[in-house]
Amino acid sequence: MENLSAPNFILIAALIIVVAIGGSFLLMGLRRLIRGKFLSGSGLSLSGAGLLALAAVAVALFAGLYTYQRLTYEQTVAELRFKRIADGHYQIRITEPNRAAQTFQLQGDEWQLDARIIKWHGAANLLGLDPFYRLERLSGRYRDARQEQNRPRRVHAIAKDAGLDLWDMTQRYGRWLPWLDATYGSATYMPMAEDARYQVRLTTTGLLARPSNPAAELAVANWR
Repeated sequence: MENLSAPNFILIAALIIVVAIGGSFLLMGLRRLIRGKFLSGSGLSLSGAGLLALAAVAVALFAGLYTYQRLTYEQTVAELRFKRIADGHYQIRITEPNRAAQTFQLQGDEWQLDARIIKWHGAANLLGLDPFYRLERLSGRYRDARQEQNRPRRVHAIAKDAGLDLWDMTQRYGRWLPWLDATYGSATYMPMAEDARYQVRLTTTGLLARPSNPAAELAVANWR
């Protein structure tokens, strides 16, 4: 994965320093408390505990951000391959760069892929932090709206949650996170067909799917 750019490594190094300082303060404070120096011992202990708590939150944020991938330019983020099981029932193999392929089954006439995108602002942008994205879920859908309401559908989560998710935090505490320029969702959909293959690319405006073999090109040409 390419989640960790040079600026990210700098932030990790800073985090290690904060942990070292916090741990030192805490140990010094505890020693002074043992010696009966309650005022200075309490101050150092609280300072150390505060720094360690801050580091713990930062680690949780990094763990959540690690489930996202860097977006440095327009790039391919997934390839989808389809096998027909029955009418309106397909097996899909989705492959993301630097990740193991996943296989799902969908029902319907079309497939839809959803993603989350995080952009940076201000100082974070000056640090060279690239936008991040995470493919969220894959679902089946029907061309006919009435079938969409009444026919069976399948939806699959393709992202793994870990740590604190910046996406969720910005939805709740956006005004306290001024370095996040924008967070938004994007989706693309195309018809399903036997042996069809699609490439999904992520641009500055969102997800874009393109057929990558004759079976997919024919499916798109006959798409109504």
